[in-house]
Parts: sequence; C-alpha cells; structure tokens
Amino acid sequence: MDQFVAANLLPLALTLSIQTFAVSSMLMVGLRYTVSDLFRPLRDIPGAVVALATNFILIPLLALLLLRAFPLDAPYATGLIIVASAGGAPLIVKLAMNAREDVGFAASLIVLLLLGTIVAMPLILPQATDAARISPWAIARPLLITMIAPLVLGFILRPLFPRLAERAVPVLGTILSVALWVMVGLSLFLNRSAVIGILGEGAILVSLLFITLAFALGYLTGSLDKTERIVLGFGTGQRNFAAAMVVATQAFDEPGVVVMVVVLSIVAMLLIPFSTFLGRRKIRKEA
Repeated sequence: MDQFVAANLLPLALTLSIQTFAVSSMLMVGLRYTVSDLFRPLRDIPGAVVALATNFILIPLLALLLLRAFPLDAPYATGLIIVASAGGAPLIVKLAMNAREDVGFAASLIVLLLLGTIVAMPLILPQATDAARISPWAIARPLLITMIAPLVLGFILRPLFPRLAERAVPVLGTILSVALWVMVGLSLFLNRSAVIGILGEGAILVSLLFITLAFALGYLTGSLDKTERIVLGFGTGQRNFAAAMVVATQAFDEPGVVVMVVVLSIVAMLLIPFSTFLGRRKIRKEA
C-alpha cells in the first residue's frame, strides 16, 4: 500500500498542486484587476521594452554565464534555464505589498512578463538546452491552459459578478499559499535523493547568485523612478516558478530538472523577508 501511494498518489498530488498553484494565482489576478489596470505598462513603450529585454535577454544570459563559471549537470542546468526564461510570477504582487510599492504596477508587470514568457520560453529553451526535441507548442500549451486561460476567465467574471469576485480573491490567496507549500514539500519528498545529491553540485551557490544578480539587474535597468526600479527588481528576481514547474514536469522526463526548479524557488523565498525589510525601512523614512 505504501509503495502504491508513493508511486501513484503522491506524484498525482504533486501534479494537482502545480496546476492548482498556477490556475489559482492567475485567476486571482484576473479577478482583482481590470484589463486596463494590467495593461497600463504597455502605454510606456520604452519601459515595457526594457522590462521585456531584461527578463528574456539579460536574465537568460546571466544563467548561461553562471553555468559557464559554475558548470552543473545537464538536468540542473536545464532547470536553471527554464527558470531564467519564465517571467511574470504572481508573487510579485505580494512582494510589492510588503515593500510598500505600487501594487497596481506590479500586477500589470506580471501580465506583461507572462505574455513575454509565452513567446520567449519556447524560443529560448531549444536554443539554450538539449530540449531541441521538444516543440515550441509543447512548451507554450501548458502555459496557455494553466495561466492565460484562468487570467482571461477572471477578466470575464469580474464585471459580471463583482461581489463574488471580491469574496473569491482572499479564498484563492489561501488556496495559492497551500498549493505552494504542498508543491514544494512533495517535490522535495519525491525527489529527496536527488535533492541530497544536489548539495555537492554547487547548485545552491548558483541559485543564490542567480536570484541576487537577477534582482540587481532588474533594479539597475529600471527607470529612474525608484519605485519602479524596486518592483522591476522583484520582477526579475522572483521568477515564475508556477510556469517553470508546469514546463519542467510536462516537457522533461529528468527528475533533476524539477529538483533544480524547486531549489531555485526555495532560494527565491528569501525575497519575501527582504521585501518586508524594504517596507519597514520605507515606513521609518516616512515617519
């Protein structure tokens, strides 16, 4: 019985938690903001171009440079490239709230980067990894189903049922948090041997360097407006791990790919206390 659970039920629970995390996060964004709110950055053409170029040119280049300086086994390297090419994390909104920054801008940045991910990830992965056998559609399809479709559904439901949408947002936030920790916990448990093995591979150091330098790139390439620079830093430092996990589990067979995505997602959690620190510092300055 225990072997049946470990071999069948737990992997199924992991898949469901990944799908739940992706769907609930994007549905929550769609229910919380209007289309005009979220597409506000597109009016700033130079800013949008900078955000897209930073996330889908500089960040993947950063990953490749780190892999050249600190070579990793192919599955771990693939996991890093997947994460580097996945932008638009729903958690950016939470980080902006903690840091007392422009939450509306953070939400609109998510949509901009998510659309960029749909286009860029199928182009980047076959070029930067050994994923040439995987068609662009195989990469884009799960993103469209689990992220774009719930977002559009939220846009449709919000004006039709405003009270229901308002009540659903905190519920979805709770579901999102539970699914996140179930996803991380089951990924670590099911791949525990690989996680233990990764400790001596330099992957932890690469993950720390990647998240730190990604935030720095977003901050430095942002506009002169400090508020936008901090949010853009979160936009580059906090990658879209929901999209990365969907692609890692559905387009790749190597467990090491998923393990690397999980390790990076755990390291990126350090941005949560960092955002809280920035928010408290801002309150002290205003006081």
